[in-house]
Amino acid sequence: MPRFAANLTTMFNEVAFMQRFEQAAAQGFEAVEYLFPYAFEPDDIARELKRHDLKQVLFNLPAGDWDAGERGLAALPGREGEFRDSVETAIRYARALNCPRVHAMAGVAAEGADLSAMHYTYLNNIRLAARRLAEEGITLLLEPINSRDMPGYFINHQHDAHEIIETLGEPNVRVQMDFYHTQIMDGDIWTTFEEYREGVGHIQIAGVPERHEPDTGEVNYPWLFEQLDQVGFDGWLGCEYKPRGETAAGLEWFKPWRRL
Repeated sequence: MPRFAANLTTMFNEVAFMQRFEQAAAQGFEAVEYLFPYAFEPDDIARELKRHDLKQVLFNLPAGDWDAGERGLAALPGREGEFRDSVETAIRYARALNCPRVHAMAGVAAEGADLSAMHYTYLNNIRLAARRLAEEGITLLLEPINSRDMPGYFINHQHDAHEIIETLGEPNVRVQMDFYHTQIMDGDIWTTFEEYREGVGHIQIAGVPERHEPDTGEVNYPWLFEQLDQVGFDGWLGCEYKPRGETAAGLEWFKPWRRL
């Protein structure tokens, strides 16, 4: 049976962040994810998780100056020290939240950037992060992101991320396969998943093309959920979508899988 995690960055925005845990639990979610926890103390977040019997399944490493348009540090030459610090910060939160996986955003290539240098930096940083996170029993995720929503992002296609995993050979590195990004950049979602299944550590979902609930748009999510169930996928499906209106009003699609 598919297991769904509410993404508290995109969902339940009707209330403040620390109130979204209660909202997610009330709607029957067993787990949560979000982009970043760093504006809050880890003990405060842990308290909300425990209070509402929720699992923390994913968050991102610090990604640089988000408000200035930065989208990760891992592939940025000259920022290696900042990236190493970001790994330690993420570990501190992951320990407190009992979170088994984190995502390292690659970053955006500036106009005229040396892509070979970025690739070299990315491999070195991901290797370093993977080995440090392995000491903590944490899986490191890489995510291809579509070039329409995030122009210049360093990794766009599923094969890019899986080639990096193969090159590195680090056992705790997996791909965060967002079906929304996959459909936009590669299409053929199910065949792509089957090809790379062994390297997929987390799935995210959203309707295409508008990134709303997974009951609208061009992707047949009920069929995909059934297929995932049939092949025994036991990971989490993160609901990283932007509700069309009030979050709770758009959860009709979720009723067959909600926690009672």
